[in-house]
Amino acid sequence: MKSPDRRSPRRAAIPRRSLLKGAAALGLGLPLLSAVRAAPAAADPGLAKTLVLVELSGGNDGLNTVVPYTDPAYYQTRPRLAVERDRVLHLDETLGLHPNLKPLMPHWRTGELAVVLGLGYPRPNRSHFRSIEIWNTASESEQTLQDGWLHRAIIEAGGLPQGLGPLGVVLGGPVGPLAGEALTPVVLKDSKQLQTATRLLDGRDAQSANPALDHILAVRRQARDAAGRLTTALESAKQIKSDFPKSPLGRQLRLAAAVIAARAPAAVIKVQHSGYDTHANQAARHPRLLADLGAGLSAFAKALKKAGAWDRCLVVTYAEFGRRVAQNGSGGTDHGTAAPHFLLGGRLRGGLYGHQPSVGDLQGGDLIHSLDFRQLYATLAQGWLELPPAVNTFGRQRPLPVIA
Repeated sequence: MKSPDRRSPRRAAIPRRSLLKGAAALGLGLPLLSAVRAAPAAADPGLAKTLVLVELSGGNDGLNTVVPYTDPAYYQTRPRLAVERDRVLHLDETLGLHPNLKPLMPHWRTGELAVVLGLGYPRPNRSHFRSIEIWNTASESEQTLQDGWLHRAIIEAGGLPQGLGPLGVVLGGPVGPLAGEALTPVVLKDSKQLQTATRLLDGRDAQSANPALDHILAVRRQARDAAGRLTTALESAKQIKSDFPKSPLGRQLRLAAAVIAARAPAAVIKVQHSGYDTHANQAARHPRLLADLGAGLSAFAKALKKAGAWDRCLVVTYAEFGRRVAQNGSGGTDHGTAAPHFLLGGRLRGGLYGHQPSVGDLQGGDLIHSLDFRQLYATLAQGWLELPPAVNTFGRQRPLPVIA
């Protein structure tokens, strides 16, 4: 029998434990890693477009965000909280933005900002935990689901369209809408976390006679490449010249801009803006939140315009609910129902969509939603991600004509 050629070097095997540790550090479970493999090898994923989800955690007060400044009932029910009419930034003859959202007005004038009014769902739930679960999964009020709406829509479509990156990058809060295996969620807080994971995935590829292990190693190579591109993006975040606020939201949006500008293979990026549960002292707290939001989103848009990536990005806000119409005894507002949300991007037909719920026509003291939130999701899935209609996920909701 011929002896083996000892001049051919054997490829070193990578311990499976190190591989699993690297995957875990990236936020990738082995079932999730298989999603990376779905991208065609010849394609350069992540170049087409990215959806940026901004969770307004705690439930934003929509009435003081998009203000019905001509409605006497609004001022009667909020004698100490209503935004003064002469300070409102007019969107049309009846509605306007809170003055602290002034950085968004240039985007409104150029058609890059859309405001979707009255978003909610039937039989609303006022629990933070349960209502955000409904928004994350696109479930019915009485239905409990585990997977996020993005996973559900992508699986129903049979996979992501070619050209979209297989990763979902979470920069703030839980994975939420990204939960599931259709996207590979990478939970990042800073570049050090990612560098540690990349080192664990580093090394020469093992030679194996085990097909299952070979599959894991093939996915490992792609995950390592994705990690390298994300590391480059995070390291370049400091070089972005834009006036991001020095706040957790500002830092997250700066990182998001770097990921998109570096063409990292991420179809979805999620950030979180916390503090909107304004039961008390809302007159001081809520304006600060809106100032942070307006400055952060405007800086994000400016950074991507400088990078030539603005047309590849769509930003969408969402929250578990709005607030009650009447102020409470603590100078705040309690958990409510319907609220408006923003879309911001270079490929929008800006303007107002839907109609504002009437402050004079309430149900149990709350606004009656005028637009099902799943219609917004159907808009994002079909109009932006270019998925076919997902009837099982969103019902028969028709997309809004907001994306050019």
